[in-house]
Amino acid sequence: MEAHQSIDLSAHHGLVSDFFKWPANKQEWEQYRLTQDQIDFFNENGYLAGIKFLEEWQVDQLNEELAAIADPEHPDHALFYQFFSNASTDVNSVLFHALGAWRITPGFHDILWNPAFVMAASQLLGDKVVRFWHDQLFCKPANHGGVVAWHQDYSYWTRTAPLQHLTCWVGLDDATTENGCMYYVPRSHRWGLLDKPELAGDMEGLMEFLTDEQKAEFKPIPIELKKGYGTFHHPLLVHGSYENKSLRSRRAFVLNVFADGTYANSDKELMPGTPMIPKGEKIGGQFFPVIFDPATV
Repeated sequence: MEAHQSIDLSAHHGLVSDFFKWPANKQEWEQYRLTQDQIDFFNENGYLAGIKFLEEWQVDQLNEELAAIADPEHPDHALFYQFFSNASTDVNSVLFHALGAWRITPGFHDILWNPAFVMAASQLLGDKVVRFWHDQLFCKPANHGGVVAWHQDYSYWTRTAPLQHLTCWVGLDDATTENGCMYYVPRSHRWGLLDKPELAGDMEGLMEFLTDEQKAEFKPIPIELKKGYGTFHHPLLVHGSYENKSLRSRRAFVLNVFADGTYANSDKELMPGTPMIPKGEKIGGQFFPVIFDPATV
């Protein structure tokens, strides 16, 4: 039998399948633009929810791909940057978390070039050129799904600067308070950078780093979404999600981006297994491609 030959899709900076249709002109792009009211809401509150990113057939295909690559014996497993069948230390509180799916399957690769995603991301970054940072998969199985502790994304990303990042979360199941949907703390993106807790540890670990004023303003709201819908949030917005004790799974993917011109703020590798980019040098190359340039629209 022939040995499996891995194909690293990170070498392809554009659509590799018919998962999406790339708009051909400015008129076709218009349907994907956010309104000024949506942009204003994001700037005021630090998040924007309820955006449709995927049709049901696309969700189904991604869930099929997810089921295959979640197996640690998958032949392309080595292409993941990180892979935790359970990022929690508790076998009764499972949080599947993996980075790098875009390198492995066509669907998870092409969601980077979803027109609805890239156009909105550019607008929320101030109409800048958008460069890919990294992806994530988060899965909470039915009955014993674990928490994602309160945190700010950028507290884990200080190896990159300046702070001009953006996160997009998309549900592959309906997300509800029962199965562990995302919670946001509105306007907490104005609190500055906080210390970082253990992501799959104590849900309330962040609290010891908050001032009395911040604790008084700590009023999380649940973000319930139908599958295929998602959110954007600011890299300093405090967010997290509770455990899943329901009879339904809660699967999701996350796309993290930054504006072009972001530079390495560390002499260590930015993502495991990628070539080191010297501190102070602009981030680019195979693993951090430009995914949208508004000047081309």
